[in-house]
Amino acid sequence: MLIGDVARRSGVSARMLRHYDSLGLVRPTGRTGAGYREYSSEDIRRIFHVESLRSLGLSLRDVRRALDDPGFTPAELVDDLIRQTRRRIAAETELLTRLRRIDAAGPAGWADVLQIVALLQALGSESAGRRQRAALSSVEEVPVPVEALVEAVLSEADPNVAGALRWAVAQSGVGGLALLAEGLGSSAAEVRKRAVRTIAEIPDGPATALLKQALANPDIVVRRYAALALGARRVADAVPTLINMIIEEANDADAADALSVLASDPALTDQIATRLVDCLAHATTEPSARRRLTQALAGIPGSTTSRALADLSHDEDRAVALTATGILKVRAAR
Repeated sequence: MLIGDVARRSGVSARMLRHYDSLGLVRPTGRTGAGYREYSSEDIRRIFHVESLRSLGLSLRDVRRALDDPGFTPAELVDDLIRQTRRRIAAETELLTRLRRIDAAGPAGWADVLQIVALLQALGSESAGRRQRAALSSVEEVPVPVEALVEAVLSEADPNVAGALRWAVAQSGVGGLALLAEGLGSSAAEVRKRAVRTIAEIPDGPATALLKQALANPDIVVRRYAALALGARRVADAVPTLINMIIEEANDADAADALSVLASDPALTDQIATRLVDCLAHATTEPSARRRLTQALAGIPGSTTSRALADLSHDEDRAVALTATGILKVRAAR
């Protein structure tokens, strides 16, 4: 079969077939009387073998070794090809993500594109200062897509940079909440904590709804951060977690402050006071926890609290009694 016929049937161009011939990879076994290359059925089979191996990413040099060297085994080469392919896919995926982010920013011209690229590169810089400046300028200059900001904040260990990133995410609205919700379910505890702290800085209703869901998160750290944020937003769902934080001495001062904010709502005042008193009366509540609960009553107005403090001023635990007496004096002086 002549080279033109082989090219048509195999899909390999005549030019490539001549290249194979020059390399000694596929040499036609015959020649016509006029000197034209003539391929046998075995030659054509070898062409298909060459193309099959090339489709796996083998170089022509490795293809020749695979076909001609009996001692050349595929295992090591295939493993190397897998590693190369993974690296290539990772690089292409990173490029695709970058392009999508640029597209999401809606650049008006190439100057905007260059500025967005510079900001994205700065967010990934090894310099904490450069990352922080990028986070702050992402709002003031050409906006960086919120997805990039969320990805950055979930991986940021530097507290100053993380604070700037949380602010930038909050300024971007609720667009990053879906990714932050995924962060709450991360297998990494630090990522979960960064996610809930970022959500806590987004003031809109959808963020509040997500924080309420976070009260049921398996991670107690997430639950506590969510409760503190919800307390500041006057969401009653946070009350049980906040009281547990006081009992467990976990950010207990902040938890008491959050309860005080919640108790400023007349509809919640007696409810919070009653819960605190019930915990104080519980037989298993440790003395140190009872003192913290008594101190928390200082921020709760109302008659229920006053009656409870009066009773506690005669408590068997002297520290509790003194604390309650001191709070009553302050209240009386107001």
